[in-house]
Amino acid sequence: MLAGETPTIYGDGEQSRDFTFIQNVVHGNLLASEAPAENVSGKVFNLATGNRITLNQTVEILRKATGYVGEVRYAPERGGDVKHSLADIRLAKESFAYEPLVQFKEGLQRTVAWYRTVAKPVSAGAGGEQ
Repeated sequence: MLAGETPTIYGDGEQSRDFTFIQNVVHGNLLASEAPAENVSGKVFNLATGNRITLNQTVEILRKATGYVGEVRYAPERGGDVKHSLADIRLAKESFAYEPLVQFKEGLQRTVAWYRTVAKPVSAGAGGEQ
């Protein structure tokens, strides 16, 4: 979208996920590493935000963050794709007081800002055209 390319969503875009910013995962791992062994040893923890967001909502946030005004391409749903996913973060909260530091929208905005710093500008001659 930063490069003006049309994004593709497989399905209707109403599938949802509990996306999380990497800082949340690092934060949770650091908390777990300092927790008493009996609270964490041999256990599996979900580190996310505890909130679902649809792909359509994600595209709208990205539109605002990138300035993209083009269309979205919808393609046939992929077989076996999970329709909805939501992380249960209760055990991490109870075991080592985990709370996400960065919510989805802020994390996505930070990600776009980072990509802006490393993206190559699109020039008129790109793709071999003069």
